[in-house]
Amino acid sequence: MSLIEDLKWRHAVKAYDSTKKVSQEDLNKILEAARLAPTSSGLQPFRVIVVENQELKEKMVQGALNPEVMKDCSQVLVFAAWDSYSDAKIDKVYDHHTDVRDLPRGRFGSYTDQIKELYNGQTKEEHFAHTARQTYIALGLAMAQAAELKIDSTPAEGFSNEVVDEMLGLKELGLRSVTLLYLGYRDLEKDYLSHMKKVRIPMEEFIIRK
Repeated sequence: MSLIEDLKWRHAVKAYDSTKKVSQEDLNKILEAARLAPTSSGLQPFRVIVVENQELKEKMVQGALNPEVMKDCSQVLVFAAWDSYSDAKIDKVYDHHTDVRDLPRGRFGSYTDQIKELYNGQTKEEHFAHTARQTYIALGLAMAQAAELKIDSTPAEGFSNEVVDEMLGLKELGLRSVTLLYLGYRDLEKDYLSHMKKVRIPMEEFIIRK
């Protein structure tokens, strides 16, 4: 099946079958799609936290707009961005780049000096606004990979970031939650969208050509 057909098949599932679990093999493919996502300057300024523990999921529902979805899905992926940039973080990433490519460390020093200067002139909130946007690219690729595997997903911003950050100890990791992605298999009886046509605005209205 083509990517277009996979995207036509998927929708934001509103009810999951709690008895069905996503295999670790398939989960790893979804996580790999997120890991391979492009990011600004190749910094990958976010992490993905996989929540499978049922007790933890049920604690995280505080403040969630769709608590049953969170409780019944197979896994919750938490896309959490760096709370700020720093020279040390940038150097660590680029040391890894040069090591993997068998290049001398500092090979990209002129470029990293430029981005350090850029970020050093910004506030931490500006940093987070930038790192948070990077997560959405990975989120989209994760959803596309899930659709190819015929695994349902639901992206969510309707949750308490404070609760999730505290439950997962994200502050201590220098991270802040941005979005969630629920994974699993739809409950055909409870998921009302399963029996409805997918609706998007027409192409001629969606695309503006100049």
